[in-house]
Formats: sequence, C-alpha cells, structure tokens
Amino acid sequence: DDEMIITISHMGYIKRTPLSEFRAQNRGGVGAKGSNTREEDFIEYIYPASMHNYMLFFTQKGKCYWLKVYEIPEGAKNSKGRAIQNMLNIESDDKVNAFIRVKKLQDPEYNMSHNLLFCTRKGVIKKTKLEAYSRPRQNGVNAITIREDDQVIQVRLTTGDSQIIIANKNGRAIRFHESAVREMGRNATGVKGMTLDNNGDEVVGMICVNDPEKETIMVVSEQGYGKRSLIEDYRITNRGGKGVKTLNITDKTGCLVAIKCVTDENDLVIINKSGITLRMKVADVRVMGRATQGVRLINLEKRNDEIASVCKVLSESVDENLQDDNVTEVAE
Repeated sequence: DDEMIITISHMGYIKRTPLSEFRAQNRGGVGAKGSNTREEDFIEYIYPASMHNYMLFFTQKGKCYWLKVYEIPEGAKNSKGRAIQNMLNIESDDKVNAFIRVKKLQDPEYNMSHNLLFCTRKGVIKKTKLEAYSRPRQNGVNAITIREDDQVIQVRLTTGDSQIIIANKNGRAIRFHESAVREMGRNATGVKGMTLDNNGDEVVGMICVNDPEKETIMVVSEQGYGKRSLIEDYRITNRGGKGVKTLNITDKTGCLVAIKCVTDENDLVIINKSGITLRMKVADVRVMGRATQGVRLINLEKRNDEIASVCKVLSESVDENLQDDNVTEVAE
C-alpha cells in the first residue's frame, strides 16, 4: 500500500508516481521538473493517495466511474500519463470533468459522514451520501439524473459543514450552507440551487468553502477582468434565490466565466480560446469589494479572443517542494 502522487493534467491525462520520486529538497533549491506535458497542457490536479485508495470520476452526463489507485498507470515524474477517456468505458460524446479521491471507500462510518455535492449548468444542486457510491461497477453507475440540455459541472466531497457558493454567467453569486440542501438518493435529479435569468443564463461554477479565514473568492470574466473578494461580502441566503452581484458585468468585462476558492498559495492559469496560456500568482491580485468591476488580469490582444478556461493550481514554489511532510496539506 505504497504512497503515491496522482497527477491529472488539464487535457485529461492521468498517472501515478511514487512519492519517493519527489525527494525533499533544501529550501532555496531550484526544484525538479514535475511533468512533461504537451506544449499547451499543464498539471491541474495533484492528489496524494496510497495504492488502495479509490479515485471517483464523474462525467458531464452524470455517470460515476471508479479506479483503484494501483489501476492508474504508473509514470515517471516527467512522463505525460494516459488519457482518462481511454481507461474508462465512457461514451464518445461524454467527458470526465470532476474527480474525487476517497481514502476509505470501504469504511461505512466514513461513507455515512461524507457527502457528494453535485452542481449542474442549469443551477440544480444535489447532495447524496458517499455511501451510495461505495459499490464500484465496471461500467459505472448513474450518479445523478440529468435533465435534457443540462450537464454536471462540479462535484465536491463535503463533511456536512461547508458553505456553498454558486455563480452564474451574469455576474451574480448565491451563498448558503450545505444543510439547506436535503439528502437524496443516487438517481435523484436534485433541487434548485440558484434561479437563473431567462436569456441563456447558466452556472459557471460552484465552490465549497471550509476555511473562511484563509480562503478568498476569485472571479474571472470573458475579457480578462477578475478580482478577489472576501467570503463575508456574500451574505448567507436561502438556496434557490437569484444571488447578489459578484462582478459588475459591463461590455468591457464580458460575462463571468469562472469562480474559484483561492488562497495566497495558489496560482491561476488562464487559457484563451486562441490557445495562449498565462500563469499568475493569486497573491498579486488584491482583495476588493464585491460589486466592483475588478482589474485586468490578462491583456487579450486579438479583438475577438476570449478566456476559455481558468484553473487554480499550486504555486510553483509549493509545487516544487512537494516534500513528504507537506504533501498531504498541499493537495488538500
């Protein structure tokens, strides 16, 4: 049951590397190259896990698949890994977009004390005990019943005490305690988490806040504007409401594309539709009020270019110092 580091890249390549390959380095070193991804790819998720842990994979269409850590192909620290799509029996028009690492899937107490929270594009939210997903099947199971023209965008593992924030394209966000969502069975559709506007509005993301002291909320818009604000700025309301303004949407900023829960230890990777990637330190963006327009994070040179996706990653200094003692904290 060796300790491993699982890395998943933005384009969906996965591999496991023995923790011993990430040797501890002295402070002030240059660090070692972590992974050889394609030009435009980068490592997005890093999970410490042991060989007997499970990884759960959730797809847009609401299916759940399992892999034991030892079934994930082993790769050297700088190898690319294998495409997740090829390792699971996923339909060709479906795509994995959420991963959960579970330490004790066979432990009934753990399963009953942890929940999976699902959020879909149309603002539906669902909470189910982890226990309902504790019996792996080769072909996967339905994790949530998805209505037509909807898809799962986020799945989170919670302990029953998280604050949930959901944001929509039009620049509003709603905050409520997860106890406002009742538990449901595995095949349920869920309940309304946020009321959307009529004009093609959709949810851009859901975050779970566990440590309001340290974490701040980062929002980014299509035209490269973004800002951080304190969690306290968002008042707690009931689920299903319209939410409060989280970014002042103007023609200059464009619609909201991402909401992330960040700390000063994180970096933000912003990818444009034209393929340009920018990595920046979260600490460089100052914390400001909730209804402001934000600051320019990236200069879009082409007239019709927009931001395609935003990812939160570990800052490079933390990434390089994946030492034995802090590796679990880092990846949480």
